[in-house]
Amino acid sequence: MNAASQKSDAALAQAAAASPVMAQFFEAKARQPDALVFFRMGDFYELFFEDAQKAAAALGITLTSRGQHGGEPIPMAGVPVHAAEAYLAKLIRAGFKVAVCEQMEDPAEARKRGSKAVVRREIVRVVTPGTLTEDGLLDARGANRLAAVAVRAGQAAVASVEISTGEVECLAVGRDGLASALAALGPSEILVPDRLFSDEAVGSALKAGGGFVQPLPSALAEPAASEARLKRLYGVETLDGFGQLTGAEVAALGLIAAHLETTQAGRMPALTAPRRAGAADVMAIDPATRASLEIEKSLAGSRDGSLLGAIDRTVTAAGARLLAAWLARPLLDPAAIDARLDAVAWFCEHRPLRQRLRERLKGLGDMARALSRLALGRGGPRDLGCLRDGLVAGEATAALFAADQDALNPPPAEVASALGALDPGRAPELAELKALLQSGLGEELPTLARDGGFVAEGVRPELDQARALRDDSRKVVAALESRLAVESGVSLRVRHNAVLGYFVEASAKAAEPLMKPPLNATFIHRQTLANQVRFTTVELAELDARIAQAAERALAIELETFEAWREAACAVAAQIQAAAEGFARLDVAAGLAEWAEDVGATRPVVDRSAVFEAQAARHPVVEAAVRKAGEAFTPNDCRLDGTGAGGPRLAIVTGPNMAGKSTFLRQNAILAVLAQAGCFVPAAKLRLGVVDRLFSRVGAGDDLARGRSTFMLEMVETAAILTQATPRSLVILDEIGRGTATYDGLAIAWACAEALHETNRCRALFATHYHELAVLEDRLAHVANLSLKAKEWNGELIFLHEAGPGPADRSYGVQVAKLAGVPAPVVSRARQVLERLEREAGAPAHLEDLPLFAAVAEPQARTGPSPIEESLTALDVDGMSPREALETLYRLKGMLA
Repeated sequence: MNAASQKSDAALAQAAAASPVMAQFFEAKARQPDALVFFRMGDFYELFFEDAQKAAAALGITLTSRGQHGGEPIPMAGVPVHAAEAYLAKLIRAGFKVAVCEQMEDPAEARKRGSKAVVRREIVRVVTPGTLTEDGLLDARGANRLAAVAVRAGQAAVASVEISTGEVECLAVGRDGLASALAALGPSEILVPDRLFSDEAVGSALKAGGGFVQPLPSALAEPAASEARLKRLYGVETLDGFGQLTGAEVAALGLIAAHLETTQAGRMPALTAPRRAGAADVMAIDPATRASLEIEKSLAGSRDGSLLGAIDRTVTAAGARLLAAWLARPLLDPAAIDARLDAVAWFCEHRPLRQRLRERLKGLGDMARALSRLALGRGGPRDLGCLRDGLVAGEATAALFAADQDALNPPPAEVASALGALDPGRAPELAELKALLQSGLGEELPTLARDGGFVAEGVRPELDQARALRDDSRKVVAALESRLAVESGVSLRVRHNAVLGYFVEASAKAAEPLMKPPLNATFIHRQTLANQVRFTTVELAELDARIAQAAERALAIELETFEAWREAACAVAAQIQAAAEGFARLDVAAGLAEWAEDVGATRPVVDRSAVFEAQAARHPVVEAAVRKAGEAFTPNDCRLDGTGAGGPRLAIVTGPNMAGKSTFLRQNAILAVLAQAGCFVPAAKLRLGVVDRLFSRVGAGDDLARGRSTFMLEMVETAAILTQATPRSLVILDEIGRGTATYDGLAIAWACAEALHETNRCRALFATHYHELAVLEDRLAHVANLSLKAKEWNGELIFLHEAGPGPADRSYGVQVAKLAGVPAPVVSRARQVLERLEREAGAPAHLEDLPLFAAVAEPQARTGPSPIEESLTALDVDGMSPREALETLYRLKGMLA
């Protein structure tokens, strides 16, 4: 029995001996034993027992007690309902799950069942990091993905869902590709079958993913159960419409379906069909590379200072999220890349139209997230208003482009398809919804439907009547009083008290005609006092009831109307999601064109060659920083060719510290990311042969939690590069071997450079302070030296930040130490020691005599595992069917032959 089951059984046992309210709490706790239960009691969410203690410590709220259970005080803590979002956010960030147990009826209804009856409560959702939908809990410009990992028969898969927008994706990868896939997604929460925690490769990938890891029973990832849940989730009889999903993909998607069933309490978001991708569709960027290049966030963890922060000119939240997704997963297909670049280029050419579009987009709400909240039953009138305004804006945007048609330069396919999704005229259902919400919604919209007042006048006559009774009851009563007086010819008044409600009152003398035919048929005697007689009428009694119920009736009609509109929106969810995506695509293309114009970026040429040719290239983040400081950025050229025909395959980059080597390396890697993401690049010219994998080892760090020193971590990352880089990869390495003894470091750097050139045969920039490596230019066919220039002038070191051919003549380390503020006596002593070493020391080794890498690649005795051992290690025995096991056994036997 696992820990969760034990907690559940304990909670049920406690419920049997508890008060009715506490019994409800224990039953809720039994259903979600691993979550903190937010138990609704009036205007507060209360937490009890251990939940209260944990929440009080995490939130900094007061821990009190309420009554007793088992002879002991019950620990209790509470948060106000109106402020619950802020407390939820804090608990989720602290790593807790929260089960929200709501009151499902009015206390007055409960009292009708008896004085001791308890208000009915139910868990309406379980809040986890990956299932957030509220604006107050989400970063509007960042994705919040729930991911799942599964492994079947040695094949791995990652599935993800963005619940707040309904986007679903799945990716089949090798086990060694899990880390890159998860790092690209950046999920908030990762679901993993518990049996995979013993898999070292999966464990490393989970750490790289960075999200909250949620273990689930392995049975939930079984193929049959996963397939059944997926069919139930999408309401289909077969999964064939989603393509040929692998067993691992079905299992990963099944984990997500199971988690949604558990956490959403029967309500499901409006999900798109799974968008499938293969490892061959996007550039693989490992977590270390992603971090060192600061693609989506800086090393400090902020969006500011990142590549995304530097180029983002989007004006909508959805556009910002889409741009982040493009940068996180650059494409590999030149045709698909060109389609994006065509859209950016077209907006560069149509500046006035671009400006009008961006002005129109600025006020646009987040349609996708509004729709998701409505589908989950958490939305309100403002979400409907967001959809209304978005559909109206879509029609206006389509008209804007139609009025600006350029027959000689029509919108490219990317823009045209986005516009097609926006025009309600092409989707009658969207046009109907737009018209319904335009005519039905009022101007001032409350956050919650239960606040009422959001249905416009004239939409529901019965609602208008109820509102009139509620708001103008005095006028209605006065009008009835006047009419009754005229019809009866008697001086009378309509009055009200708490006992009789509304009644007709007349003096004793005036009331005599009312008690005789024919008026007594209309006026029904109620009460006789000393001087007055009181009556009622059928109409007055009905009016009395209607007035008493008017407010409740008005709200009920509005809630009924809201539900009808909510269902109408969910019925066209796919079209709304397409429109939301259309807006995002236009926003990204127009924003990239705006950025390109601001910084002078140009369109890259991306093809299937092995060339990397950049002219006058700049680092977009560093350039933005130096411009802000009023300085100029020095552009540089870089030319590599994997074939060696048009340039070196490997460039050895030398130069003093602070001269800009790391910036030069990073900027060229960033050019590849930008180009393959479909962005213009800050360069006079860029021609890029598609990069399948990007590797960067730049900067120092350590991993103390796992007992890894800076040097050990460097070697682990270098090993990953040398074992995974292909001839289509781009590798940038900085200062390999610096963390150990000089000769050891030099030997490692030399061997790595040879391996990249001869074995991996990839395009590579190799920065080093081991100037001895410069001889590789003469010894290897496709190696060239580059250096970042610096000059001494009047004893001062001046950095030129220019990359040019040839090796650096020296490192200028002592001069850099002086610039850094090292005390003058220390700098002076360092100069003396350096002069003596340079005068007395010869070459540390006759490097020109070292054999080439190819010459020493002699056959050696096998020290690693055999192919059969490797195959056995990769087997997922628990996940294999009997047939798969038998086939694998025959394959292994065949390997012995």
